[in-house]
Amino acid sequence: MNMWLNRLAPDFNLPALIGSRVSVAGLRGYVVVINFWSAECAWSRRADVLLVYRQLTWEAKGVRIVGVASNVNETESQIRYEIENRHLRYPVVIDYDSRTADLYKAEMTPQFFVLDRQGLIRYVGALDDAGAKGREAKGHEAKAREAMQYYLDRAVTSVLGNATPEPAYTAPFGCTIVRQSSAAGAMTLSASG
Repeated sequence: MNMWLNRLAPDFNLPALIGSRVSVAGLRGYVVVINFWSAECAWSRRADVLLVYRQLTWEAKGVRIVGVASNVNETESQIRYEIENRHLRYPVVIDYDSRTADLYKAEMTPQFFVLDRQGLIRYVGALDDAGAKGREAKGHEAKAREAMQYYLDRAVTSVLGNATPEPAYTAPFGCTIVRQSSAAGAMTLSASG
């Protein structure tokens, strides 16, 4: 379970790498998908393939996607390159000190939080069940793709229909968010939980 389920999402007001600032409060009235995102992680890259296409249909239904880049080892130029290379049309905000990741208790990239129109968190977890089935981030066989459980799709569809997602929580998988160590100033990997 996640401590934020069915609670008001913590607000943040962060600079988007391309565009202006983005805040949770500014997105009230929309269904919001917060994606803790990475420029380096193959799992995050894989999620973006799906999100680029989902955004085309979701946007017309009142869904907004926001990427949150919280890895302290990723530079702005690296993030900008990946945004362009992946053809992202949703904003990616920079969480320079990982405070937003800490606030949300996000551990992995990608890790998703789906908010309803009132700003309540209705789903927390993984994109799909690929990690649970031991698949790799790159290259799935078509047959394996057919059997996938797309948790994020199900959650967004449920929230759009004013229903409770089932499941409401799944264990995220991917790459651990790299945070700054407060004691020595060195980069450390946060523990998965």
